[in-house]
Amino acid sequence: MIQPTYPQVNKATLYCFLLLSFLVLIQESFAGGLTVSPAKPAMPFIEAAFPEATLISEKTGEPLSWTIKKNDEVLGYAFETNDVARIPAYSGEPVNVLVAINTEGTILTAKVLEHHEPILLVGIPEYKLQVFTDQYEGLSAADKVKIGGLQEEGVVHVDGLSGATVTIMVENLAVMRAAKKVAKAKGIMEFEDTATTAMASIKQDVYQESSWLTLTGDGSIRRLALNNQQVEDSFKGTEAANPEPLSVEEGEASFVNLFYTLLDVPTVGRSLLGDAEYQWLTETLKPGEHAIALLGNGFSFKGSGYVRGGIFDRIQIHQGDNVFSFRDLDHYRVNDLYAEGTPYFREMSIFIVREHHEFNPGQSWQVELLVRRQTGPVDSLFSSFKADYLPIEKYLDRPDPVVTESLEYLPLWQQVWHEKQTSVVILIISMVLLLVVIFLQDWLVRFPTFLHNFRRVFLLYTIVFIGWYSMGQISVVNVFTFTQSLMSDFHWETFLLDPVIFCLWVFVAMTILLWGRGIFCGWLCPFGALQELLGELAVKLKIPQYVVPFAIHERLWAVKYLILLALFGLSLESLQTAEQYAEVEPFKTVFLLSFDRDWPFILYAVGLLVISLFSRKVYCRYVCPLGAAIAIPSGVRLFDWLKRRKECGQPCQLCAVECEIGAIEKNGEINLRECHHCLDCQVTYWSETKCPPLVNKHKKRNRKQQKEVEAEPIKIMG
Repeated sequence: MIQPTYPQVNKATLYCFLLLSFLVLIQESFAGGLTVSPAKPAMPFIEAAFPEATLISEKTGEPLSWTIKKNDEVLGYAFETNDVARIPAYSGEPVNVLVAINTEGTILTAKVLEHHEPILLVGIPEYKLQVFTDQYEGLSAADKVKIGGLQEEGVVHVDGLSGATVTIMVENLAVMRAAKKVAKAKGIMEFEDTATTAMASIKQDVYQESSWLTLTGDGSIRRLALNNQQVEDSFKGTEAANPEPLSVEEGEASFVNLFYTLLDVPTVGRSLLGDAEYQWLTETLKPGEHAIALLGNGFSFKGSGYVRGGIFDRIQIHQGDNVFSFRDLDHYRVNDLYAEGTPYFREMSIFIVREHHEFNPGQSWQVELLVRRQTGPVDSLFSSFKADYLPIEKYLDRPDPVVTESLEYLPLWQQVWHEKQTSVVILIISMVLLLVVIFLQDWLVRFPTFLHNFRRVFLLYTIVFIGWYSMGQISVVNVFTFTQSLMSDFHWETFLLDPVIFCLWVFVAMTILLWGRGIFCGWLCPFGALQELLGELAVKLKIPQYVVPFAIHERLWAVKYLILLALFGLSLESLQTAEQYAEVEPFKTVFLLSFDRDWPFILYAVGLLVISLFSRKVYCRYVCPLGAAIAIPSGVRLFDWLKRRKECGQPCQLCAVECEIGAIEKNGEINLRECHHCLDCQVTYWSETKCPPLVNKHKKRNRKQQKEVEAEPIKIMG
């Protein structure tokens, strides 16, 4: 068995809870609980690194960089790691570092320009992050740099930063990888390419049930075994060394016995986990992800650090220049192993290698075990031990090198589209299907049961596939980014880097022009869909529903426009600041990070969802700045396909009462800036048993027919 590690409410209560959650979130942001470092300008750092410079060019070339000159002499180059080696850190966003190198490849400066790391939550001053990057001054782009540890030949060690393990590992990888790329591109240095192996895939049709002895014998499962003396020897000559030598018996005693393997190989995974659990594993893994199993006795490879900070800081995976650790959300615990002859293990874990690590099963990799010893209340030293894993060819399917090489020379956005083509195709098919529904709405609404069931299934698809799987929740920040791009230096490539978001925005732009806001808000917004299904569930569970009086309701509409204006004003001054305050949108918390955030964010998002159980789509109606942004151009739509009768509003109020988001005015008109195009009013419009004007018309017709029958003379057959 595999287990993951991880009364009636009145109006005042509902809105007080919403307001309190949001105020707490903002307060935490100002208090430093939410670390979003404002972007610093790069130019002062470049000027400080090259005091003799007379010219700093525009940022150009591939990779993007500034060229610094003294008259006609090139002094060096400067670049941002986000432009050259964009690697996600703890927060899921990269740490952007300005790096400057001279014409010999020596790093002159490395300064953090921007980060989204929550390191201040554990009391680490932000300046320490800058102190860490200062250690790169004087190093060469050709150096092999490691964080902490003991001295090794051919390796430069820099001091780590306790409490920010993942952050500094990512910084180290980004700085050195970017420096190498720029130095190579500018002809300063030549480097041996350590990542030339084409990306391989695992053959899923190759399976042979195997025993533990077979799997360890053919190299499918590898082992790292250390005794106490080996560990002690690694700390000799340091503050962490034990003052008393170990006895022979103590030294030969086992310190750790660690086995590791690539678990998504069918022969390995099915033999160890059994068919059912292996099927679960393959369904859990997303495209580009892999699973590594660690099985150990003795020294715990998990430790306890992940309980406090969510980071497994005792193990790392190395592949070429790529180094990464695991988080608690990457971890699953294993209770049983089924391969014949499997020994007992005190710890058995599965770690998911996420897609952004670009792990290649066709290339050798290493497990690194970090053994840390305290040398003071805060300070510590650690020693590391590595063990290799070599790919086994019979398990692998290697692509045609010609195809791989051709993809590498494509622009980055084309590579991304190639990788995401399955998701894009599914999304486009669903959008075409939605358009068919809209075109046939006058016919489909005559089959209300089918239409309601179809809508529920489509909303579920929107939540699961668009929201959580594809992370396709668009944001008001996208609007600001597009606006600023139009006002400055517009490049389509910037927006093409995320195919799902791009396709959604194209669809939104088209449907706003044709029908208004409702198509997206009512069908393709994951958070809106989640609220709507929760609302339906609440009705089925007979949870009391609160309807906001229309006089208050139409005034609350203005709130989202005020929020939009405030955010837009902030974006004109600083897009980064606007992004920070755009956390009024719970989208990142719910879908991009799957609630893996600090408690104010989670409280706010959950609070909005709880409120939607008592009153339909409160966030969408009154708070959502994205909804406000796409509602504004809805006034210039070309079509108005939602039909009304002269009786609508006077005297009939049925549709206005039934509209769950209150988009129908008292006079019967539909406010298409607020309508979510759910088509419920159209179902009523065409129903001869529900729509009062049609019911009356039907009754009159029946009475007329009855009178005609009664008035018809009786023919006597003779």
